Amino acid sequence: MRLFGSSGRKPGWLCINLMPDRVDVSHVQAMGGRKPEILLCDSYRKEGDEVATLTRLRRELQLDRYRCTTLLRSGVYQILQVDAPNVPAAEARNAVRWRIKDMIDYPVEAATVDALFIPAAEGAAGRSPQMFAVAAKNDLIAAAVRPFNDADIPLEVIDIPELAQRNLARSCEEEERGLAFLGFDDSGGLLTLTCRGELYQYRRIDVPLASFAGAGPEQRQGLYDRIVLELQRSLDNFDRQFRQVAISRVVISPVAGAEDMRDYLAANLDVPVAVLDLSRVADYPRVPELREPERQAQCLHVIGAALREEAAV
Repeated sequence: MRLFGSSGRKPGWLCINLMPDRVDVSHVQAMGGRKPEILLCDSYRKEGDEVATLTRLRRELQLDRYRCTTLLRSGVYQILQVDAPNVPAAEARNAVRWRIKDMIDYPVEAATVDALFIPAAEGAAGRSPQMFAVAAKNDLIAAAVRPFNDADIPLEVIDIPELAQRNLARSCEEEERGLAFLGFDDSGGLLTLTCRGELYQYRRIDVPLASFAGAGPEQRQGLYDRIVLELQRSLDNFDRQFRQVAISRVVISPVAGAEDMRDYLAANLDVPVAVLDLSRVADYPRVPELREPERQAQCLHVIGAALREEAAV
């Protein structure tokens, strides 16, 4: 999703993600036909306000040399599924805002809107193509961008976690097979269902990453039961709508107790379950701390956002 554009700089993308008490930064560079390389993945404690912290990082990391992106927080934006406008594909993103004007509780003129096509379902002849429209109030977008502007950090793209996770899932897919990818961050669980690098469906699950840390056996059992139920519903719904796409497996992010969760999910689902092996997605010889599963989980979406393939224009 591209909400803003400017000229390119260093190869690859650098994502700067503002968290309540820290700033996560990741730079990923494509390596031709080889796996991409994570050149930087670090977290920096906020010192002063966000502008002061970003200004310090701009100087220390020379951020003006990168193509920079950031992620909107869950709750700042809405994703709405709509019929694609009957216009050329190049014009659909602009035209889709009029599809959503009665679906949001504020004037569409006050919204920033982007969109992406959903692959057609089998037997969809005669049915309108579908799109995901991503909408956010202009003032919320302005608030998200303001600290970067004030710190003199040019943003080329504003992204969302659903598409950052889609980028990771793309590298885990088996050829011509669908993938269910379940990631967890501070705001909760996020399930994406993809195939051939395209996002078909997504679902939010109210299980934040912190829920797993220090949870006892009974607490984890409750978490796993909730997750299994959400996965079963989502996989059944996906199978009804997209019978031409077979989900080959479920991949989960490496949270605390991930191996136990994998075993529990595998015993209750009809598809194989695996824990994400980040080394199969990217190389990271310069970031040895990413060998730790907990660190991978913490950085999941900031890495995914930096894995974007779209070239700057």
